[in-house]
Amino acid sequence: MSRTTQHLPICFVFCLLASGLTLASEPERTHVIEPEDYFSIASMPQVAVSPDGRKVVWLESRWDKAADGRNEDLWVMDLSGGEPRRLTFDPAGEGNPVWSPDGKQIYYTAAYRRAAEDKPPYDGERQVWRISSAGGEPLAVTRVGGGIDLFDLAGDGKAVYYTLRVEKTEDDWKAMRDSHGDLEYGHGIGMRSQLFKLDLTTWRSKMLLDTGRVVTDFAVAGNGRVAMVTSPDEEKIHDEGWSRVDVLEPGAEQVQVVTPEGWREPHHSPYGWINEVVWSGSGDRIGFSIDFDGYPTRIYAVNWKGGKSRLEELPRPEGVSVEGGSLGFRGDELCFLADDHARSRVYAESGQLLTPGDIAAKTFGFSKNGKVQIVVAATLTTPPDMFRFDAGGELTRLTRINPQVDGWKIPQISLVRWEGDGGDTVEGILELPSDYKPEDGPIPMVVVIHGGPTSATPYQFRFWIYGRTLLPARGIAVLSPNYRGSTGYGDKFLMDLVGRENDIDVKDILAGVDAMVQKGIADPERLGVMGWSNGGFLTNCLITVTDRFKAASSGAGVIDQVLQWGIEDTPGSWKGAIPGPIRRSIGPAPRCLRWAR
Repeated sequence: MSRTTQHLPICFVFCLLASGLTLASEPERTHVIEPEDYFSIASMPQVAVSPDGRKVVWLESRWDKAADGRNEDLWVMDLSGGEPRRLTFDPAGEGNPVWSPDGKQIYYTAAYRRAAEDKPPYDGERQVWRISSAGGEPLAVTRVGGGIDLFDLAGDGKAVYYTLRVEKTEDDWKAMRDSHGDLEYGHGIGMRSQLFKLDLTTWRSKMLLDTGRVVTDFAVAGNGRVAMVTSPDEEKIHDEGWSRVDVLEPGAEQVQVVTPEGWREPHHSPYGWINEVVWSGSGDRIGFSIDFDGYPTRIYAVNWKGGKSRLEELPRPEGVSVEGGSLGFRGDELCFLADDHARSRVYAESGQLLTPGDIAAKTFGFSKNGKVQIVVAATLTTPPDMFRFDAGGELTRLTRINPQVDGWKIPQISLVRWEGDGGDTVEGILELPSDYKPEDGPIPMVVVIHGGPTSATPYQFRFWIYGRTLLPARGIAVLSPNYRGSTGYGDKFLMDLVGRENDIDVKDILAGVDAMVQKGIADPERLGVMGWSNGGFLTNCLITVTDRFKAASSGAGVIDQVLQWGIEDTPGSWKGAIPGPIRRSIGPAPRCLRWAR
C-alpha cells in the first residue's frame, strides 16, 4: 500500500466544469482520475422541448478557464436524428430557455457585455434575448436599465412578461427619514417587484402591476393568466411562512390570492416556502410545491371552474419524497421529481412512475401534447445526460456531453444497509476504488455526510467537490450515509429526526461505520469524516462523541448553536432552531452539544 493511502489524505478540490474529450465508443478504462479532471465535467441544468416535439434546447454548463468560473451556453438538437449544435458562445450566463409557439425561436436571459458599453443591452445587466433555433445573432428583446429579474413568454408568443425589483421605503420610517435624510435605518428600505408586459408587435412595454411585494417566481398561462409566488419582502424570514400564490387575470388591476387564509394550518410547520408556479396546458390549473426543513415537501393544485378557483393538496406517492421546485405539466397532468432510496425519478400526480430504474433524474420536459418526454439523468457510470423515455419508461440516450468519462477508472458504487438507532434500516452509498477486491482486506474510509438534513446523497456516479470519486481514485473508500431525516425513505423516516437532532442521526452514522468495519471494508484505524452545512455540523458532533476519526473537515458547520438561533433569518431552518437536547436542559445534553452551550 502506498504512503499516500496509509496516511489518509483528504483532498478537497474545488474544481468545476470544462469541455470533454472525444473517445472511441467502447474505450478501455485506463485513466486514473486526477483533481484536474473535475474541470472537464459538463452539466445540463435546464432543458426545454419545442411545442411540436421536434427539437430540444438545453443549457450546458462548463468551466471557463479564462473567466475562472462556470459559464452556461445554449445548445439545440433536432430529435429526428440531428447532431447537437451550440447556439451561444459568450460568457454571459445564458439561462431559462423558452420556445416560441412555432418552435422557430428561443427566448432566454443573458447578461452580455461589450467593451465601452454603459447602456443596455450590452452593459452586463440581465436582459431577455431571442435567437433562431437555426442559430445566428441574438436579438435583445428587453433593454431595461439595471436589467430584468424574471421573465416568461405569453402562450401565443406575442408578448414577453418580466419583473423588475425596485426599492420601497417603509412608511413607519418616514418621520425619521424626513428628519435625518442622509441616514439609513434597519429595514426601512426594502424591495418590491413590478410586473411588465412587452408587446412584441409594437415593442411597447406596460407595467401591469406594482405588487408591493417581492415576486420570487411567476408563470404566464396560455389564456393570459399570470401566477406569482410572492413574499412581503426579500428577507428569508418572510419567504418561510409568509409566501403565497397570487393570480392576475387578464385586464385586472388587482391580484387574487389563491392560497387563502389558514391554508398552512394542516402543515407540520408554519415555516414552509413556496418554490414555483407552473400552468397546465389548458390554463385552468396551477401546480406548486412547498418545502420545509425537517418535513416532507407538499404539492398543491389550484383548479378553476366557473370562474372560481379551488386549492387542493395532491396526494404523494407512498414512500417517496417530492423534490420541491421540480414540477411541470404534461398537458393537464402534473408531474414532478421524487426521491426513492437514493434514486430520483419522474412521477405523475396519479402516482405513476414514469422513469423506473437506477437513475438520478435532474430535470425533465414534455412537448405540448405530452408525447415527447425528455429527462436529464445520471447513472452509476455517467454524469447527467439527456434521455428520451417512452410510455414504458425505457430510456434512449440522446446526448453524450462527457465522453471523456468513458475512459475513466470510476469507483465501484453500491448501496449498503445497516441497522440504525432503534432497529430501523438505514442506507448509504458506498464507493470503493475501481480495482478493489474483497480479498484486499480493510482500507481507509472517509464518511461523507450530506447537508440539509432534509436531503439525500444520490445513488449515481458523482464527481463532487467534497469527497466522492476522487477519494476512491486514491484508494480510499467513501461511505455517504442517508441518515434519519434524509429524503427518499418515507415521511416517518424523514420526521423521526424532529426533536432528536444531533442524536439519532449521529447514532445512525456511527452504526454505518461499525457495519463497514464488520464487513471488512473499513480499517478502524484509518477513518475520516467530512461534510458541508448540516454535514459540517454533524462532523462537529461526531468528533465530540468519539475519537475514532483520525481526520475531519467541517464545512460551514455551526459551532455555537445558541448564537445561531439568535441570528438566523430562516425560522424553518434546523440550524435556526434550538435542538431538543438544549430545550430539555434539565437533562444531560449529548456530548456533541455540551461544548456549544
